[in-house]
Amino acid sequence: MNVDAVCRAIEEREAEWIALRREFHRFPELLFDVGRTAARVAHLLREYGLEVQEGVGDHFGKGVVGVLRGGKPGRTVLLRADMDALPIREIEGREYGSEIEGAMHACGHDAHTAMLLAAAYGLSRERERLSGTVRFVFQPAEEGAAPSPVDGELRSGGRDLVESGAADGIDGAFALHVWPGLETGGLAIHRREAMAASSHFRFTFRGRSGHHGAPHLAADALLMAAHFAVEANSAVAVASDPLEPVSFAFGKLQAGTAGNVIADTAEVLGTYRAFNDATVRRIRFVLERCAAACADRFGGTVDPSFRMGKALINDAAAVELAERAGADVFGAEQVRMLDQPSLAGEDFAYYLDKAPGAMLLIGVRDEARGIVHPLHHPSFDLDERAIALGAKLHARVAVTFLQRGFE
Repeated sequence: MNVDAVCRAIEEREAEWIALRREFHRFPELLFDVGRTAARVAHLLREYGLEVQEGVGDHFGKGVVGVLRGGKPGRTVLLRADMDALPIREIEGREYGSEIEGAMHACGHDAHTAMLLAAAYGLSRERERLSGTVRFVFQPAEEGAAPSPVDGELRSGGRDLVESGAADGIDGAFALHVWPGLETGGLAIHRREAMAASSHFRFTFRGRSGHHGAPHLAADALLMAAHFAVEANSAVAVASDPLEPVSFAFGKLQAGTAGNVIADTAEVLGTYRAFNDATVRRIRFVLERCAAACADRFGGTVDPSFRMGKALINDAAAVELAERAGADVFGAEQVRMLDQPSLAGEDFAYYLDKAPGAMLLIGVRDEARGIVHPLHHPSFDLDERAIALGAKLHARVAVTFLQRGFE
């Protein structure tokens, strides 16, 4: 197969991919509420001649999967992009700034979606020469989770799609993520541990409301939550191996309705991050036990809720393949291998339960133009020259895998 022809087809329509990214950027959608984006993705995939399945996900039904079957039999490779944005208010004054108040693509998922669509277009032009199948997966809710309407458990988009069969039968899986710490034209790949298992928790403490003049007749949920917020840090610290990286932090505490009324409910939200599955489970147990003790001490109860994270571990053979493909796109001198993992989380990890694979980090930084802000920042932006590069990398990785597998 002539992968150079695929890359040329992508390059010829670079302005279209940039315009597409800007369209997604103007209309960001949060978590599973990605109806507009998903519909646009499905429409374009059909336009490129792919088989398209909408409403993917047994719990939320918001994913889109496009299937490109080559003219010759072979392996199946999965390429993933995420579609959701963040509840962040973007700085004003940008030509293509968010038109949705309080929502912004501050993590580059708009570019991820445009890159994968561009790759689908380019590969579709050479489908008859393609040996095997490329499965393009566009998922919601990478940035968080929501209670499932089926069983009430917190689920992210990746977990929903994988549990619903979107990754069944694949032989390899790859994803890209924009990386503002790296100049445009550069690529970085973790040799093994890439990102931590980012687990989210919510503890809802329940007591009895009452008058401040008669606290003995009430059960103060705010006190329960406050003691938990203090004690949980120590409990997690002593339960963690000091030689193992663990990050634990609270993000939100909300309680009460008035300054002179004892609160009957209080919520505490936060995250913890680790790389070992046993550690992730142990910290959950410690937090649940600590919360129950704090609630009982003040005469109340507590309801825990978790979105369990999963560490993203790149496969060695997949890393080697991606390094070769990256050298073809960026030049060998522009490909960096990383040994230090990130404590950020990524639910692409669930796809790697189904097949070996890797996540690749593509540079989007341009200091001369002031494109320097980190992910999740209200001023985050990216160098749009990276979009065509990302699409070509997707294509190179897919073709290389289908032709050679993990040699």
